[in-house]
Amino acid sequence: MATIKLTIEYDGTDYVGWQVQPNGISVQQVVEQALCGVLGEEVRLHSSGRTDAGVHARGMVAHFHTFRQLPESAYREGVNRLLPRDIAVRGVEEVNEDFHARFSARGKWYRYSLYLAPVRSPLAERYSWHLRSRLDEIAMARAAAGFVGCHDFSAFRSSSCEARSTRREVFSVELLREGELLHIDVKGAGFLKNMVRVMVGTLVEIGLGRRPEADVPRLLREGGRPAAGRTAPPQGLCLMEVWY
Repeated sequence: MATIKLTIEYDGTDYVGWQVQPNGISVQQVVEQALCGVLGEEVRLHSSGRTDAGVHARGMVAHFHTFRQLPESAYREGVNRLLPRDIAVRGVEEVNEDFHARFSARGKWYRYSLYLAPVRSPLAERYSWHLRSRLDEIAMARAAAGFVGCHDFSAFRSSSCEARSTRREVFSVELLREGELLHIDVKGAGFLKNMVRVMVGTLVEIGLGRRPEADVPRLLREGGRPAAGRTAPPQGLCLMEVWY
């Protein structure tokens, strides 16, 4: 039996998220159907994590097992011919049978993009959160440094998050300007549901002067989701890379 690792890129706008769900079409469902068309057998993808409805990915990693022996090009070119234009297999690799896309992962890189301009951009609206107000980016960067390290992120997760432990390690949080776009790059060992989006929502409120920079360490100490900032809209978030 072969274990195949896929790196998948997708625009999540029209999907209910990565994971198969009863209320709509998911990215996982579409990719599994395409794999079935190439392999002639049903397979189950095991991913490095989940993305919510509207969230995008440049580097979602998933693996599956198969008894078929096909060249790697069949899983890339063959599967891509059966996928819609908003999903593509970008990389294929046969890996050891003990590889697991989720449990073997050592870290992830998420990028959240803010579009800062007085007028909305039709080309940017699918991939960023449009804000018309000026942000204090220096205050945001200072506050972002408070997330780095191993902390209890219970204040920065969805109320529906089912994770047993709320402690997570964040390696870095960096702000990067690119014209009218402000990217917030978050790298860490793992993340709770909506964690990055709540972190961004909190940083935006700091940038708008609606809460002090000191709120980040306070929230990490005291917990409590209602005290943190809003959950940033999904379209600004993109899973950039998973490393092993």
